[in-house]
Amino acid sequence: MADFDDKPRSKGKAVPASRAGRFAKVARLAGGVAGGMLAEGARQLRAGNRPSKRDLLLTPGNARRVTKQLSEMRGAAMKLGQILSMDSGELLPKELTDILASLRSDGTSMPDSQLEEAMCEAYGSNWESEFHLFDRYPIAAASIGQVHRAVDHEGRELALKIQYPGVSKSIASDVDNIATVLRISGLLPEEADLQPLLDDAKRQLKDEANYLKEAEFLRRFNEVLGDDERFILPELVSELTRKNVLAMTYVAGGPIDAIARRPQEERDRVVSALVELLLTELFELRMVQTDPNFANYQYRWSSGEIVLLDFGATRDFKARFVSNYRKLAAAAVHGDRDAMALAAEKVGYSMGDEDSRYRELVLELLLLALEPLREDVLYDFGRSTMPERLGALGKKATEYADFWHAPPTDVVYFHRKLGGIFMLAARMNARVNVNALMQRWL
Repeated sequence: MADFDDKPRSKGKAVPASRAGRFAKVARLAGGVAGGMLAEGARQLRAGNRPSKRDLLLTPGNARRVTKQLSEMRGAAMKLGQILSMDSGELLPKELTDILASLRSDGTSMPDSQLEEAMCEAYGSNWESEFHLFDRYPIAAASIGQVHRAVDHEGRELALKIQYPGVSKSIASDVDNIATVLRISGLLPEEADLQPLLDDAKRQLKDEANYLKEAEFLRRFNEVLGDDERFILPELVSELTRKNVLAMTYVAGGPIDAIARRPQEERDRVVSALVELLLTELFELRMVQTDPNFANYQYRWSSGEIVLLDFGATRDFKARFVSNYRKLAAAAVHGDRDAMALAAEKVGYSMGDEDSRYRELVLELLLLALEPLREDVLYDFGRSTMPERLGALGKKATEYADFWHAPPTDVVYFHRKLGGIFMLAARMNARVNVNALMQRWL
């Protein structure tokens, strides 16, 4: 049985729980960005330069202001930044995606007073009697909640995911306020139509803030992967789970990055397992855990098992989308551009007129994004220049502002996860025959 040290209580940064408090954070963010522009403009003029508005906006100081305020707000504000940062460079300036990408790291924990408030909401004022031991010091803090270790009265070691107060109620206003600030400040391109993505983000975040829904996803993943010896997952402890607290068995593991020090064969095996899992999630289960954060994976050196954590960002995909995306992938494998264009339109892409340069550009982007699965060879992720080439092509898309639309929301979420797996595989210098893994679905 675990015996937690007598650690100091959390002195984390309070999460603004009221709508007024959260709006004040947004207002300070807008004011700070504007003030930073004025200061940088004055400095540049004194130096004899004539900077563009883009240069004034995307300064290191403004980058720090945006990330600091969004990380302190947590919740939908931080999640929206994470979602936008995974847009793969096709819509947003690289400087902005770099700013927002920093939000994928852990957030700041809440203070003990708010922890007490959350636990009282879940279990009542005598909440500590529910546990034999409870560690008030969090082992992880992210956008919507933080994780604490505990031991129940049966001696089971638990992980409790506890939601920040006020986060669930603030989702719609947070998304609208942050998008408005980013657009007014010029950090979002004027031609970018993000409304469909923003509307869907609200729905997705509402689901993520309902831990009873995440509990169901955790149960379903255990049913599917329970007998797969490559993976290990926490088990749901339903009797202690509430809408704002998710109770699971505690599963230990080390950072997934640790496999970078393992032999090539082991790195390839682990990344191949994660790629196959992603394909299974989409094409068989139609249920994808879409959060690409590396912290959602851990590795056990003793057994080589991959620990899977955090199913809050799981998304159900409609059969029609999965079928059309499969056709798109099959057409890309065969190099059939006409079939690709037809499937892409059915997936939801705006393809423009036949034989237009815009259509060809979208097809080039899709062929590049699906490059790892197109040939029956080991794809060397560590040596791949695909992200740079994708970014260069994405810049050309801005020349077609009259035609360009935000990618379909299902594609954004799936490609968000796809991009995360790619980055992990590249960091591990892994080599995987993605085409061979894909054959069963083609």
